[in-house]
Amino acid sequence: MAASRRVAVEVGGRRLELSNLDKVLYPAASFTKAAAIDYVTRIGPAILPHLDGRPLTMKRYPDGVEGKFFYEKQAPGHRPDWVTTTTVRTTRRGRDIDFVVVGELATLVWATNLASLELHTSLSRAADMPTPTLVAFDLDPGEPATIVECCRVALLLRDVFTGLGLQAFPKTSGSKGMQVYVPLNSPVTYKETAGFARTLAELLAREHPGLVVSNMRRDLRAGKVLVDWSQNSESKTTVSVYSLRARERPTVSTPLRWEEVEAAAAGGDPAALVFEAADVRARVDDHGDIFAPVLTLEQRLPG
Repeated sequence: MAASRRVAVEVGGRRLELSNLDKVLYPAASFTKAAAIDYVTRIGPAILPHLDGRPLTMKRYPDGVEGKFFYEKQAPGHRPDWVTTTTVRTTRRGRDIDFVVVGELATLVWATNLASLELHTSLSRAADMPTPTLVAFDLDPGEPATIVECCRVALLLRDVFTGLGLQAFPKTSGSKGMQVYVPLNSPVTYKETAGFARTLAELLAREHPGLVVSNMRRDLRAGKVLVDWSQNSESKTTVSVYSLRARERPTVSTPLRWEEVEAAAAGGDPAALVFEAADVRARVDDHGDIFAPVLTLEQRLPG
């Protein structure tokens, strides 16, 4: 297929044009734009509920993962008229931005056709931006620490949550680290969720100083895991579960079972928690969306 050729397709009753389908986006894996579109199409039933209603920041790689990238918050003017947008007054810059909201498969395919490999969403839904639906703990390893050390920290967090009567759900970042989500789906503010996350991060840093750091300073992170509580902000976004990542190979931010986290923490092999697009499709075929409770489970932060 010629690189410039456009192909008209119909997705969910929407008509759109796909372009440059044979363009290689991940050279090390010979993974093309067509493969990326095939992945999001197949994973659509799992990822769409996690994107629906949330302002989307697209991280675009028009020349593939080895080329330059850019973040796009403002919905492009050349979008089809059926692409849903939502206007959000940003807290950091105090201006209105029309974000894309992915509520149907056609929009997801359209965004992927723009080489939006990474999909980053708010912790809030657009209809109620001041209210986060969850608390996020972003676990970022400082070399030579790896996701193995992140798993050990995640298990420490799980123990705290269990003591507080809360359920939590882990996922890989698809990059070096992982995230642990505590779904709330109840009235709460970012001030409360950020305060809760910071308190736990600082507690773990005091109790496990050789493993955990809560201070953002990079010179403190070597060999430790930063528990980044600052993601709990209306102005921040986090990579969506099931999103591709722009790594050397087409890895995916993948939901995990706690048994897998335990096994990785004990086994010490970072590769055990590296999942590519085909792996994730197979996992969803076998187990469904194990991250689904994050969307509906109602919990409240302790007083």
